[in-house]
Parts: sequence; C-alpha cells; structure tokens
Amino acid sequence: MSTQKQITRRQMLEAAAAGASGVFIGTILQGGEQPAGLNAGAASADPRVRGPFPILSTPFTASGAVDFDVLANQARFVDWCGCPGMIWPQSGDSVDLLTIDEKLQGMEVLATAARGLRTALCLGVQGKDTAEMLVFAKHAEKLAPAAIISRPPDSGRTEDDMRQYWHALADVAQRPVIIQTTGGVAYKGPVPSVPLLIELAKDLSQFGYVKEEAGSVIARTRALVAAKPPIRCVFSARGGLGWLYESHLGTEGLITERAVYADVLTRIWELQQSGSDPAALRDAYSKFLLMTNLSETHPGGGLRGPHLYLWKKRGVFQTMVSRHYGVGNAIPASPIFSELKLTEEDIAEIEFRFEALKPYLKPGSPSFATSPKDGG
Repeated sequence: MSTQKQITRRQMLEAAAAGASGVFIGTILQGGEQPAGLNAGAASADPRVRGPFPILSTPFTASGAVDFDVLANQARFVDWCGCPGMIWPQSGDSVDLLTIDEKLQGMEVLATAARGLRTALCLGVQGKDTAEMLVFAKHAEKLAPAAIISRPPDSGRTEDDMRQYWHALADVAQRPVIIQTTGGVAYKGPVPSVPLLIELAKDLSQFGYVKEEAGSVIARTRALVAAKPPIRCVFSARGGLGWLYESHLGTEGLITERAVYADVLTRIWELQQSGSDPAALRDAYSKFLLMTNLSETHPGGGLRGPHLYLWKKRGVFQTMVSRHYGVGNAIPASPIFSELKLTEEDIAEIEFRFEALKPYLKPGSPSFATSPKDGG
C-alpha cells in the first residue's frame, strides 16, 4: 500500500482556488487586472474568528422592551452549545429598531456575560454615518470583545464613502473587523467590491474578515478565498442556505441569525472540519435547512418568526415578541411590536421538523433554562 498522504476533497478545492486566483479575481476586478503585491504584508488570521458565529436574536418583554436578562442567557446558551462565536447587534431589526442607548446597554450586558465563556463575542458596530458608527466603535473597544463586525453606512452612496467610513473605524478598532457586504434597509449605495475588500485587508491590519452575502455570492466567494492572504477569513451568510457548498469553496464559518440552532451549527462545523463522516454532514445540514424553510410557510417569516417558538421551547426566551418596521420599511418614531401567534397546525409542523434534529442537539439544557411548556 502506498504511504503517500491521502489528499482530501477540501485540500484539492483549496489548492485549486489558490492556483486559480488570477482567473477568479480577474473576473471580479474592474478591468480584469490583478492587484499588485497581493500577498505583501499580510497578517495571519485570528484563530478565534472562524467557525459559526450566529447572530443573537433580540428578546423582548411582553411590553416590547428589550429583555436584557434573556439576552445574557442567550449568550450563555450559545456557549453551552459549544459554538465558537456569537454576534450582536447585527440583524436589521436589532440595528434599526433599537435605540442607541438600548444597543449600548446590550453590548455591556453581553460583555459581562461573556466573561469566562469559551464562545468569542463579536459586537456590531455600524451607523447611519461615520459619526454614529464611531459611537458604537468606541464603546465596543472599551468592552474589549474578541471582534467587531460592521456593515456599510446607511448614508453611503459611493465606494469611497465606504472606504472613508471603514478607515475611520480602523483608527479606533484594536481587534479583528468583519465586514458585512450588505447594508441595511436604508442603504442605497453599491456592494463593496472585492478589490475594495482586498485593499482594506492589505492596508488595515484589523481587516480581511468578510461576511459575504451580496451580489454574485459564489463568484465573489471564490475571488475572496483566492485572495488569502491578505484576505484572512470568509464567512458564509444568507441564513445558511448556501453554507455547505460555500464551505467546499473555502468559507470558514457562518454568520446569520440562527443562534437557536447553535449546537447543530457547531456539529455541522465539526463535521466540515474533520471530513470524517460526509453522510452525517449531509444529514445534519439537510435537517437544518428543513428548519430554515419554516420561514417560507409560517407566520412571522424572516430570521425570527417560527424560530422564536424554539427559543421558548429550549427554555431561553419568555415571549415571542418582535419589533417591526413601519410602512415601506420605515423606522417608526416609537416601537411597533407584537407577539407571534401560531396555530396548532403551525406548532405541529415545527415540532415534526425539530424532531429530526435531535441526533445533532446537545442533550439536556443549560442550568438557567426554564422548563418547556405545552405550546411553546
């Protein structure tokens, strides 16, 4: 028998991506030119900033106020699940529909809760403009999370607007910065181009981490992976819908509001990394997709909706309350909120699908969890 080391599928894909960097990047870059000195001055990636980093879902009380105690317990739940990281605030509702004071307080609550946890905390740092973003960036720096994440400014209209905005962030940030390639509902500017992301990674030692979810995602993912270094880590996103394929292309984790499945995401990540059981990987991922598909059939839609039922079932949330945008995705002057209502048929379907996840759930429950009640 040959003693030559067996080459894995992942190694072949990574080698192919590296060898084809000129093709992939040339396709994406304007003018088809490769950037000069692509590997010059590249820093290594922070090993803590990879793997699934689910975005925490903001919990609310029955009166529509942020439930900071439950937010802290949600962080403890993600850590109990063994997940590498967690992020807040980052989803549109938590960025747009909370006050500045609520976001600052939530950051403090999570920084306190994260002390002594294995799960790395990443705080969301963005604003309608540079001045507002810097309020959050300076506050986050005082709290010293493992990383921060930032999307384009709501007021940005050009790529140079984004460049200036993120350079201002780099003047404050002393830790890894993940760039989210989509903006919020108010953002009307362009998608940050692959050349811009490479430029920032080369020029700014904290940058090079990308949550890719914009435009031609697969082509952009190929180009970003091929640009390592200076690109340091590319995360999948989009609710996890393309995570398995994108991981074969070289993404190294997932960022999306799926924290209620933190143990399942951790198991999928472990199977991706080991390559030891492709059948189990396909099975776990397929059953995870069954849960994400509930948003297509159940009330509430989006990244919260029926998944709030599972937050209650798993003993973390006390309500299924959400805040909402106004007409035309306008940000209301005062909170608009409601409790999600599910029929018996809705609940039966959630339970039917959730049952299939049991082989990949962590047994038991964290010490703070409440006992699940009938109907949620």
